[in-house]
Amino acid sequence: MATTIPRKSKKSGGTGWIVTFADLMTLLLTFFILLLSFSEMDSEKYKAIAETMAVSFGVAWIQGDKAGGQLSLIDSDTIPPPTTEKETIAEPVVVPPEKPSIIDDVEIGQPAKVKINAGLEALAEELVQKLEQEIIANALDVSFDTEKVIVRFSEEATFTSGSEKLKGDMLPIIDKIVTALAHCEGDIIVSGYTDDQPITSGRFRSNWDLSAARAVSVVHQLVLEQKISTDRVMAAGHAETNPLVSNNTPENRAKNRRVEIKIYNPICEDGDFHF
Repeated sequence: MATTIPRKSKKSGGTGWIVTFADLMTLLLTFFILLLSFSEMDSEKYKAIAETMAVSFGVAWIQGDKAGGQLSLIDSDTIPPPTTEKETIAEPVVVPPEKPSIIDDVEIGQPAKVKINAGLEALAEELVQKLEQEIIANALDVSFDTEKVIVRFSEEATFTSGSEKLKGDMLPIIDKIVTALAHCEGDIIVSGYTDDQPITSGRFRSNWDLSAARAVSVVHQLVLEQKISTDRVMAAGHAETNPLVSNNTPENRAKNRRVEIKIYNPICEDGDFHF
């Protein structure tokens, strides 16, 4: 018959719970130490350390508002990190105005001298000398710019009202002009102008017809003796366009009724002008 051996019972009252209790106490101690460290942390030192580390690693740095509000991320490439010391605001530097520089012997800010073609001056002087009496009598005037010489006739001296026929006194005047132009090259444009009053003549449909007819009459007289090549001359009617003055008075309208002889870029032969 088999014999059974009785089992020994385990002793109660062991110390195994102490390990679990020690782990719990350690975690609690760590938790409270962490809370204490956060409650007493110097925020200024934390910001300084965070900013220094952010600059070192080239990433965004953290900045909070002055009232201790929520922290925000600011791009370090756009806005530099603030310094802990108080920054001073530099006063604006007033730079005295520089003196105008000189380029090619021309002072900036001064009108550049315009070179006038010698042919323009020579032809204008020739015409003034030949037409001195007519200029004094206000029958015409002579002027020039950088590209042309202009001989401007008033309507009173050249045509009767509403007519395209030249007055007899105009013929010797045009002959003097032809003598001067015969020794110069350059295109010639004869332009007729009127005022803004509608024409009442049954011969012309409008001021365009009248102004063009008057320009043609002057052209015929210029090329009559064939001293001037017809290839150089052209007639144009402008009616009331391009007025010299406003058409608000009878005197101003009389100034706008005119004929102009324009000589463009004249080149004159030396020694051919006789005063």
